[in-house]
Amino acid sequence: MNIKIERTTILVIGAGPGGYSAAFRCSDLGMKTMIVERYKNLGGVCLNVGCIPSKSLLHIAKLINDNKNLSKYGILQQNPQIQLDLNKISLWKNNIINQLSRNLYSLAKAHNVNIVHGLGKFIDNHTLQIFNDQQEETLQVIFDYAIIAAGSHTLSFSSLPNDKRIWHSTDALQLQSIPETLLIVGAGAIGLEMATIYHALGSKVEILESQNKIIPILDQDIIKILSKNLYNKNIDCIINTKINSIYTQTDGIYVVMENNSDTTIKNTNKYDAILIAIGRAPNSNILNLQNAGINVNKYGFISVDKQMRTNVPNIFAIGDIIGHPMLAHKSIHEGYVAAEVISGKNYYFDAKIIPSIIYTNPEIAWVGYTEQTAQQTEEQIQYKSVALPWTALGKAITSNCTEGITKLVFDKTTHKIIGGSVIGTNASEIIGEIALAIEMGCDVEDITLTIHAHPTLHESIELAASIYYKSIKDFSL
Repeated sequence: MNIKIERTTILVIGAGPGGYSAAFRCSDLGMKTMIVERYKNLGGVCLNVGCIPSKSLLHIAKLINDNKNLSKYGILQQNPQIQLDLNKISLWKNNIINQLSRNLYSLAKAHNVNIVHGLGKFIDNHTLQIFNDQQEETLQVIFDYAIIAAGSHTLSFSSLPNDKRIWHSTDALQLQSIPETLLIVGAGAIGLEMATIYHALGSKVEILESQNKIIPILDQDIIKILSKNLYNKNIDCIINTKINSIYTQTDGIYVVMENNSDTTIKNTNKYDAILIAIGRAPNSNILNLQNAGINVNKYGFISVDKQMRTNVPNIFAIGDIIGHPMLAHKSIHEGYVAAEVISGKNYYFDAKIIPSIIYTNPEIAWVGYTEQTAQQTEEQIQYKSVALPWTALGKAITSNCTEGITKLVFDKTTHKIIGGSVIGTNASEIIGEIALAIEMGCDVEDITLTIHAHPTLHESIELAASIYYKSIKDFSL
């Protein structure tokens, strides 16, 4: 086979949110740009097997839950039984993915970014070889600069049985079946979101977590509401417990669980399916990084500086492959920084904070410090926290979403906001104001003197801040 050789100024490896954002910006800055993507669709994990399909199914879950409560409002159905057409749900989800992927191809064309499909491997720090699905080398690309945005993959256990009833997140999003009983291993964002989806679809869900808390980084008040919510939904969360062994039978998958505090305590439970959601690892092992002299740490993450530059001056890296938090919105901004630096500008990635969201029902969002993380800092930050339960929020009461709280953390010396956590409907939309306030260095008066529309959910930020001086405004009616 004849191997074609192409040249480009910028080579971006990976077409996820960070990769395509970096590529589009590089092209806008006047640099000839190429993206190499190993899969047939653009958009990376986020669009194809992550954020977008999961949020699509979470929307379905919300519709199902809302339908169950219609009679409460006097809306009666003659036949309240819901029937699920999994093929139609999957088609709807896949159409969303395909539409957004087509949009990215259109944007790439509009930005004059060349797209090449295949797996890229470094020959040296200026050359990448590209392989097709048959592992045949089809192209070599000579580049001036490279931006590695190759993402991550799901983690698993080393000795899992080979059984189609043992899933990872990609399998769960395919929606091939609704198991009567489902064990989710891992109570992180992915595990909790999948629990929300499959519980709504009709599965009896259990969650297994090796740590002694659900997402320890969360504020304790948020964890209390989340734990109560899971309990009310009859979703059992087994904490401080790990898997001892798994074996399969025709009637189900048997899991032997072992308590971390007392390994003599073992229980065996049977499930129709198991979802492994124990985290993700960087895709650094498939790129032949050593050929380009690129350093990685002991976890496989590529080391970069604040300008997203690796130890090799002409090669940059962004996104999941450089470390936690593995968030699409973080990688997008890292991509912008890399593009600007390559163009000659003195940019740095210096975000004060990065918001995190778990799209459960209700949603959870947090940014900056919680009480616990403020206590754990070396400086031992003197802080004051304030919280507004949504039972005092008019919009929440009228929308039947009082299961929520908005909590803010302020520096006690400067009175500036340094953190916030929200659990409740549309927490993902509310957290943005808190993030902006922290980024801009707002103090409590900046927030309380900003007129928030009423009745809204986001006015909970103003009302919570008002508690700082014990002058809560009464907007509950």
